[in-house]
Amino acid sequence: MNKNIAITDRTKAFAIRIIKACCFLDEKPGVRRTLSNQLLRSGTSIGANVKEAQSAQSDKDFLHKLEIALKEERETEYWLEILIESELVEKSLFEPLLNEVREIGKILVTSTRKIKEKINSNKNCVHS
Repeated sequence: MNKNIAITDRTKAFAIRIIKACCFLDEKPGVRRTLSNQLLRSGTSIGANVKEAQSAQSDKDFLHKLEIALKEERETEYWLEILIESELVEKSLFEPLLNEVREIGKILVTSTRKIKEKINSNKNCVHS
């Protein structure tokens, strides 16, 4: 996927891909359906929290929303790994999703690190 796309657009596109993957998983009963529900919740929540961060009331609120998105990214990565490693899905079909969620995770880690630095520098400026 294009690395220059806005994180809101990228996480939304990822959510759509997750929805389609979950529709595929739901075609078969049993454990795939259960895991699909978990994947659907976490995979679509990443973008929802990133989008919500845009309306943050403060830098701390913004950071909090991004940290929630990062937690959801980690959970999504976990469910995708479980699906692939348990051989419930074809690796070739789900590995691109896994790679994309890891890239999104890297972006979120960088973003949260930068906002923490900003918050900490603002604290230092106030006390100086």
